[in-house]
Amino acid sequence: MSFTNHKQPMNAAALVAALMAGSTAVAQSLPPGDIPFGVFDPGGDYSDVQGVAIEHLFLPWEDVFLPSLAEAETYTSARDRALLVTIEPWTWTRDERNSPSVLQNGIASGAYDETMDTVCSALSALDRPLTIRWAQEMDDESGQFIWAGWEPQDYVYAYKRMIDVCRNAAPDAAFMWSPLGFENMADFYPGDDYVDVVGLSVFSLGPWEEQVLGEKQSFDDIFAPRYERALAFEKPIMVAELGFVGDAEHMAMWEADVRSKAALYPELDAVVYFNQQEVYPWPNDFGLPDWRRTQQGLN
Repeated sequence: MSFTNHKQPMNAAALVAALMAGSTAVAQSLPPGDIPFGVFDPGGDYSDVQGVAIEHLFLPWEDVFLPSLAEAETYTSARDRALLVTIEPWTWTRDERNSPSVLQNGIASGAYDETMDTVCSALSALDRPLTIRWAQEMDDESGQFIWAGWEPQDYVYAYKRMIDVCRNAAPDAAFMWSPLGFENMADFYPGDDYVDVVGLSVFSLGPWEEQVLGEKQSFDDIFAPRYERALAFEKPIMVAELGFVGDAEHMAMWEADVRSKAALYPELDAVVYFNQQEVYPWPNDFGLPDWRRTQQGLN
């Protein structure tokens, strides 16, 4: 099983500015066969790439400049892209972040209801198809996220409370529940009424896999067991975050697999690539992998 790390992307104003400016780099297209392909692309590498159906944005709920979302609406509307928005319940200023207990108690007391309502109201005003993903990868125990590693019943309570608030503010949005996909993911399932789509994360760092697992992992190696677990919920399934880095052989294998293996996973509705460098170190001194498609594979 591959270790999966996740992200602290740039704040929304900087992200949208980068999107609107575009990039001089030439992105490598990665259309996964016949299913929709999306990107988290803060550098704008995919701004002129045809066939991108979904734009993924990350927002904190405490230090985001919400008026900048109007520019995201303009950008995605011009390219006919739907929006997937991950709301992370913290500030991106590291030294101002809450502890897990402060977040948990604040949600339970209602202290964050207005915060969630404000963010979701701003998202609801966007004239784009919208899916909202709140507090992802709750089954991760790496310590990266202050909302992960809770007792399942505490996370489920928090998720349901926040989705109730958000649904009231954004009644036309779809909602994604998005675990990593580990063996205990079902413990955190909030119930069918709170989930429109299940999002999974799939990352492959070839050198790490060789050293720690003894061999490189394929797309099937990582995704198939997570997909099988997700099938139990009878919901559409997406790869909400995809990234892979390795030598030329590893890269070619993954590109071919992502394009060709969709038929093996009939409930897989879309794949969204994470086109950014890591911000949270991988273990075993592997640093910050660069998932961007404009980068060369590792030798």
